[in-house]
Amino acid sequence: MRKNELSWKIAEYISEISFRNLDHDSIDEIKKRVLDSIGVALAAFNERPYVIVRKLARKTKPVSKGSKLWGENYITIPEYATFANGVGVRYLDFNDTYLSKEALHPSDMIPAIIALAEDREIDGKQAVLSMIIAYEIATRLADAFSVRSVGIDHVAYITIGTAAGAAKLLELPVEKIYHAINLATNESLSLRQTRSGELSMWKGSTAANSARKGLLATLLAEEGFTGPSPVFEGEFGFFNVVSKQRFDIEKLGGVAGERFRVLKTSIKYWPVEYHAMSAVEATLKLRERIDPSEIKRIMIKTFTVCYKIIAKDPEKWDPKTRETADHSLPYIVARTLLDNYIWIESFSDEKILGRDVRELMKKMSIEIDPKYDEIYPEGIPNTIEIETLDGRIYSETSIYPKGHFKNPLTWNEVEKKFRRLTENILEESQIKELISKVRNIESLKDLRELTDIITIRSAVS
Repeated sequence: MRKNELSWKIAEYISEISFRNLDHDSIDEIKKRVLDSIGVALAAFNERPYVIVRKLARKTKPVSKGSKLWGENYITIPEYATFANGVGVRYLDFNDTYLSKEALHPSDMIPAIIALAEDREIDGKQAVLSMIIAYEIATRLADAFSVRSVGIDHVAYITIGTAAGAAKLLELPVEKIYHAINLATNESLSLRQTRSGELSMWKGSTAANSARKGLLATLLAEEGFTGPSPVFEGEFGFFNVVSKQRFDIEKLGGVAGERFRVLKTSIKYWPVEYHAMSAVEATLKLRERIDPSEIKRIMIKTFTVCYKIIAKDPEKWDPKTRETADHSLPYIVARTLLDNYIWIESFSDEKILGRDVRELMKKMSIEIDPKYDEIYPEGIPNTIEIETLDGRIYSETSIYPKGHFKNPLTWNEVEKKFRRLTENILEESQIKELISKVRNIESLKDLRELTDIITIRSAVS
């Protein structure tokens, strides 16, 4: 019976939840993530992959309604806007993070919800609810099983979460939500090779494509298209082929006082793979006391997940691309020590290939501390220990770096990050208006009121 299927349970939850189930904190946090997503996307505006996908989107005929390409005065279909804007949000690896059995970046789903809301002229209140639901489903699946453990990329859950949010946005009946989830789940699988070895442009793009697939699944279901079922429990379904075990998702947000998972997501304070965030914080504290020219050796103590994702591969010790460098713990620590900061320009070709950073990385070793595995994923402990040429030893540890959900960014800090990302891209009046619109997004009657402001004067139209 369908009532025993995971897809049906998800569909029933989506169908029954409403805006009145939301709490003030969850609404406030999703709004911070909307502003943050727009900021990191605009900062990536001239990065080649983002330019390529916008060029592709502009090959579609402009439409009267549709969805806007952020930064440009061009309206395209929601699927293309989802992909293009999503690449912008993800490319600099500066958007939010959720850590559990699986780690993912939930704000990868925000462009899809905004694009669909624009196209259908759905108000901000419903968009806020839909984003929180997208976050809820994707993160609860991440709590249940680690797809990367079997070679599948975490974006599988982005596809399913996007379908959930889009289905809520359209207020589909439970039967159609069920098929949207089935379709999305079936098409969700993407190989983890995306994040192994030397990383390509696809590392910053596959989540956007997964969100596009989730949106398409919902649009098909809306028209009556049916999906394979039972997609989780079937002979060749997710449980038998991927996870090799059954799981459920329970205690969903808004039910029986359970808090929404958006409150356990973290906003990035520095543009690096999230497990390195605490390493950056510890390194900056050490840099106040140490000159890089005085360093004899560097020891990093970390946890297993961090080591496997951003230290294990030989390519992480010899990065040649931006995509690899911002996923390289050795590079991130060395570059931060040398410059006393880490920011978008830290990943230019000149910086990545610099002799200074290569020489400093040769003085570095990394080991796993089993005690740190006990702390993860609630915390991301990293210890940086430096011995100087004269034999002195300095050490700093960080577990909950700035922006972590246990050490969250305030609105002032989120706005400061947004301004730093966009101050050379947008007019001051645009920055102020965007901040105001996002902070009051639930009162907007049409999200075009927001996206019309996201225009760069020099952008191609």
